[in-house]
Amino acid sequence: MDAGFANPRPHPSEPASGPGPSPICCDPSRISFIKTIMNMTKRIGVVIPSYKVRNHILQVIAAIGPEVQHIYVVDDRCPDHSGDFVESECNDPRVTVLRHEQNQGVGGAVLTGYRAAIADNVDIIVKVDGDGQMDPALIPDFVAPIAAGNADYTKGNRFFDLEQIHSMPKIRLFGNAGLSFLTKISSGYWDLFDPTNGYTAIHRDVARHLPFDKISRRYFFETDMLFRLNTLRAVAMDIPMHAKYGDEVSNLKISRVIGEFFVKNMRNFVKRIFYNYYLRDMSLASLELPLGLLLMLFGAGFGSFHWIEGKISGTASNSGTVMLAALPILLGMQLVLAFIGHDISSVPKYPIHSRLEHSPLLRTEKP
Repeated sequence: MDAGFANPRPHPSEPASGPGPSPICCDPSRISFIKTIMNMTKRIGVVIPSYKVRNHILQVIAAIGPEVQHIYVVDDRCPDHSGDFVESECNDPRVTVLRHEQNQGVGGAVLTGYRAAIADNVDIIVKVDGDGQMDPALIPDFVAPIAAGNADYTKGNRFFDLEQIHSMPKIRLFGNAGLSFLTKISSGYWDLFDPTNGYTAIHRDVARHLPFDKISRRYFFETDMLFRLNTLRAVAMDIPMHAKYGDEVSNLKISRVIGEFFVKNMRNFVKRIFYNYYLRDMSLASLELPLGLLLMLFGAGFGSFHWIEGKISGTASNSGTVMLAALPILLGMQLVLAFIGHDISSVPKYPIHSRLEHSPLLRTEKP
């Protein structure tokens, strides 16, 4: 059912009263930019997963500007009944409250919002958390590259401004750096950072081709999304944003998920290599990786065998034996490095949503 919010945010050209929008919207160039987004024919929808965010969600909704036509609040079996709270306290006709009978995690909530937005024929779907860490004033920044045809998917990057990241807790800082490296390997998006950042936007025709039933539903959702997007060869782009931490409490504990994330990232890496280099396409890199690994394994195995044999017999290996062990290792490393270089240069560069939109072979009615 439809609901809304009290104290709606004024048009960017009008003065704000009360809490109002972020001060960033008061900049004249910023106002012009937002007006440009509003004049585009693209319909914009915002998905807000709602779980234990009752203290902040009304302020988040209130800060969403008029460039957005639909707002989907997904009550993920919230113990605080945030869906009922939004319905009773809000009056903005853009807001639709969706409910889960069972908790599905942030990924499940976002995918429910995606389905609703696709059904409403929304062009660009933005995901914003309901805890106040993500400034809704930045929505035009996330929408603009997709609307302009330069990207299929955009995501926030809190590490862009090195002068601002000191506000991020140290455990998150180092945890995100480690997770970012793992995600680069598993997803193939070597030019992206901050993989757990949930401030994202996606084009409808890319979202509808995602395998909804296979995407991870909980904290691995954002990382798994990047892996799925790469298998579609979608263009993903980082959007600079500042880290923002107040009295909200994050449910994601890096120390608890790092092991799980490592296993899942390695699984996705193996899948991506098989899909992109052997199932869909074959290239010189398809030979470099297995040949390089085999040479390294042969060299390490051959060298270890003769080292152990020498220890038992008390004799030193001759130079020929050493070279026969070292040379395959060195050649194998060169081949693996060549494969990595090819993989880094193969980051998707051409947006696919326009092709998906107009291709009768790829177009589907529902995700």
